[in-house]
Amino acid sequence: MTVREALLVLADGTTFEGEAIGAQPPSGVTAGEVVFNTVLTGYQEVITDPSYAGQIITFTYPHIGNYGVAEQDNEARRPHCRGVVIRDLARRRSNWRSDDDLDGFLRRHGIAGIAGIDTRRLTRHIREAGAMPGAFGTADEATLARAAAEEPGTDGRDLVREVTCAEPYTFSPRSAARGSRSKRVVAYDLGIKTTILRHLGEIATVEVVPASTPAEEVLERAPDGVFLSNGPGDPSAVSGVAASVGELLGKVPIFGICLGHQLLATAIGGRTYKLPFGHHGGNHPVRRLRTGAVEITSQNHNYAVDEDSIATTADITHRNLNDGVVEGIRCRDVPAFGVQYHPEAGPGPHDARYLFALFDELMEEHR
Repeated sequence: MTVREALLVLADGTTFEGEAIGAQPPSGVTAGEVVFNTVLTGYQEVITDPSYAGQIITFTYPHIGNYGVAEQDNEARRPHCRGVVIRDLARRRSNWRSDDDLDGFLRRHGIAGIAGIDTRRLTRHIREAGAMPGAFGTADEATLARAAAEEPGTDGRDLVREVTCAEPYTFSPRSAARGSRSKRVVAYDLGIKTTILRHLGEIATVEVVPASTPAEEVLERAPDGVFLSNGPGDPSAVSGVAASVGELLGKVPIFGICLGHQLLATAIGGRTYKLPFGHHGGNHPVRRLRTGAVEITSQNHNYAVDEDSIATTADITHRNLNDGVVEGIRCRDVPAFGVQYHPEAGPGPHDARYLFALFDELMEEHR
């Protein structure tokens, strides 16, 4: 592979030297909000998670790409992230399931990357200064610095519009448990992942609808439950979804995760705020307050729910043990709950899968 020198420039002027990988745009510039993810495995699932729309993903684990990529591990039809930053790109893939290497995968999907970066230094900088816009590529430093300064980031942007489905569709896998198809779940696609659909498909037939679907159209489908998926960006900028959720509350059980959890909180009068560098990784400890059990969770979000804003409408069910952030809520007067993390956790960990069973029990209770 031909080595092409590249630079990463952050909005505050900090620069990092590396080598271009993946599909480099003709302009030699890729810009977005730079965040870091601490997973040790699952880089393909991370890259194809629609929740990363508008962002450049830095992998803190130094060796990325060693087991290649496999089509069945994609969480969406294509990646929605702006680009990837890694320390060391594996020179060869070694896994019987793989059908391509990571560099080929990035090229095929038009995603730019930069390797050879001191990701430890970059991560420490983001932890201290916060997630910020940046630009990387083969262009000169002045061009990249200008692109980083002009990049708006994710604040105030409705990125859900970029990732939601265009038309409703039904997901009903052959592996669904016997009797599960007697239930029907309508899932709002805010950037939904395939592994989530597989888990929901084990308890019900899943009808996926675009984020702009009004509440009355959802109710016309006579669902036993409504699911609010993960998704990218600023929850306060997502148009219309919280209002639709507000109309559905009390009429049908609701389960939200990640962005869906934030929009559920918004629907009951809550507020959200941006974290300094977000939660991105597969190793976040979360305490389930009812039992005291600690779950290791997969997370990907930049925003969180303000605890004081929901004090009179919901109970806190889960809390992050790293920084105390609210990780789960249960509404007091209506059958609805949400968690900030990804309980399906493709590819892992799987400590929180029980939440899908709780959703199934909630639907059964209110049929």
